[in-house]
Amino acid sequence: MSMLTPRGLKGKQYRVTGNAYPRLGRPPRRGRKIALGLGGVLTLTLVTVGGVQLYDVFTGKHKDATAQACAPASGKPLAAPESSPSAGAPASAAASGAPAPVPSNTAVPQPAAVTVNVYNATDKSGLAARTADELRKRGFVVDKVGNAPAALDKKVPGTAQILSGPGGLGAATLLLSQVAAATATEDTRTDATVDFVIGDTFSALADPAQAAAALAELTKPSPSPEPGHC
Repeated sequence: MSMLTPRGLKGKQYRVTGNAYPRLGRPPRRGRKIALGLGGVLTLTLVTVGGVQLYDVFTGKHKDATAQACAPASGKPLAAPESSPSAGAPASAAASGAPAPVPSNTAVPQPAAVTVNVYNATDKSGLAARTADELRKRGFVVDKVGNAPAALDKKVPGTAQILSGPGGLGAATLLLSQVAAATATEDTRTDATVDFVIGDTFSALADPAQAAAALAELTKPSPSPEPGHC
């Protein structure tokens, strides 16, 4: 009797026929089904989000979002300036009859169009007169020359302080270029005159070449922000 013959079937021969055999496989696991389901949902989500972003890029909607992101801290969206009832005056001022604010003038004029007052805020005598003479040689119109008012006397630690109203911002920029490390301050004057107040560390005006280079740097336009950046 063969060792492969089942007990009780002595002498009987069996033969396996056919060409198909049962194959055993691992039973499906519940965890695997859940993982496959989550993977499908994640893939569908990524495809949907990517499609929306591409749609925004090609339709230009991302530009509006960038503009809103670069809005001022007040949270108000960027908008075109509205025209006022009178030239440069706000609607409230025009309605109440209050004087209109002085319009700002940031255009840099020629020296002959700038009227400057030269004041000495140091204890070194003669600085105002010498500086005024040098400014005249450079084409500026010099009006008042003398000691600085009490509010500024001995209170300008740098080389010079340039003071102007809104109508003299461009003239102040031109004077800033004439002396190294000067500072500018805007006050409430209603004309275009500029005050040149000599400070403690002042020695002389910059030479014409240095003044021209400084003016070019002061008036250099700011680079435009790249798309998506403020």
